[in-house]
Amino acid sequence: MKSAVETLNPTRVRLTVEVPFEELKDSLDAAYKKINQQVTVKGFRKGKIPARVIDQRFGRGAVLEEAVNDALPKFYTEAVNEGELNVLGQPEVDITELKDGELLAFTAEVDIRPEIEIPDYSGIEVEVDPVEVTDEDVDKAVEELRERFASTAPVERPAEDGDVVTLDLEAKVDGEVLEDGLASDVSYTIGSGELLDGIDDAVKGLEAGGEATFTSELKGGSAAGKEAEITVKVSKVAKRELPELDDDFAQLASEFDTLEEVRADSRKRLENMKQYDQATQAQERVLDALLELAEVPIPEKLLEDEVNTRKHNLEHHQLGQMGLDLAKYLEIQGKTAEEFDAETREQAIKGIKTQFILDELVNKEKLNVDQEELTEHLMRRAASSGMSPDQFAQAVVEGGQVPMLVGEVARGKALAVVVEAVTVKDTNGEVIDLSDDEDEAAEATEAAAEETEAAAEETEGDAAEAKADSDK
Repeated sequence: MKSAVETLNPTRVRLTVEVPFEELKDSLDAAYKKINQQVTVKGFRKGKIPARVIDQRFGRGAVLEEAVNDALPKFYTEAVNEGELNVLGQPEVDITELKDGELLAFTAEVDIRPEIEIPDYSGIEVEVDPVEVTDEDVDKAVEELRERFASTAPVERPAEDGDVVTLDLEAKVDGEVLEDGLASDVSYTIGSGELLDGIDDAVKGLEAGGEATFTSELKGGSAAGKEAEITVKVSKVAKRELPELDDDFAQLASEFDTLEEVRADSRKRLENMKQYDQATQAQERVLDALLELAEVPIPEKLLEDEVNTRKHNLEHHQLGQMGLDLAKYLEIQGKTAEEFDAETREQAIKGIKTQFILDELVNKEKLNVDQEELTEHLMRRAASSGMSPDQFAQAVVEGGQVPMLVGEVARGKALAVVVEAVTVKDTNGEVIDLSDDEDEAAEATEAAAEETEAAAEETEGDAAEAKADSDK
């Protein structure tokens, strides 16, 4: 076999391959064997039909087509390996010559990962929010804890803001009660905003036994997005009672003995949260600055596939779970279809660029992922998905997604290398040390390239399944 590579542009090549006919022998034998198992010829046992009889009865062309389809993936893969190409997706194959007994020639156009030159990023400087926890922040955190330990006591008066009311609800659309439009004994805190728009105004001023009707757009269920007539009946009104902020409360709500210890712990927790947010913010901004510096050609076919994948996931998974379609989503977001398409394309470009440049850094820095790092990453991903680590790990293994997770960790380590080399300051001018923050780096890169991971895993390395688009 002879092969040559022609570069069409930085992200696409054309392979020209010539195969002497003797190298098709194994595929021809396999073609005859396959046809033998599929057909019946009188006078011959199944599977024992001579090749010359198959040629006479079914035509040599059928055998050649079967043999070529069997052989093309192997010869294509050999040509890719010879050319040391990092291909993306399926090739477009064209058989240019097929001479029985002499030669098979074909071309294959395919996208490749572009060669990327890592820019000098040592001069990058980004600014982030400072880690500052005020007394007001601590007061708010303690008050939230206090709210969690509030109790309720029934009252015989009209409902007010902050009261907890027990409700029966009925929803009608076009005068008909919905099958899923009835709910009883619903507990609702007035002013929380946790139910329907307009419900606060409807129930305020009602006593137990009171009833009101209002209209509101349904958030979910069979008539999500439609205007409904809601009838609400109050069966109980209760006042929230908050515990006193003292040492007794501290012992009730925490492992501490005094309120001052609770406040100190709240301050520490808030500082840790803000440090984490600061690290994530820094890495996102460093990543953006790195992408600005780098020249990264984008394969058009990969970009098109990525845009379509993002749209599909939004329409058929995320929005479907919320009972919305794309038109309603755009209306809620206040976007036109053109603005949505442009935004999706921009996000896809950023995702692909992120993956390409960080993968290049992984190779350049010779970064590896050990079992402990992979396990820690898996635990974080499991937590964010709402699954147990065991469930998530099983899903990852069964879906063949382990390489994807390894790639995420490696890219996080690559971004951490960049972060350590640049200057990060807060808005007060303080230099921030973010060394050894690979966990946060992994999450920052996931946010930019989450869906690209899956697309790349599907498109890379599946060339062996390519079938000829025969043009004989």
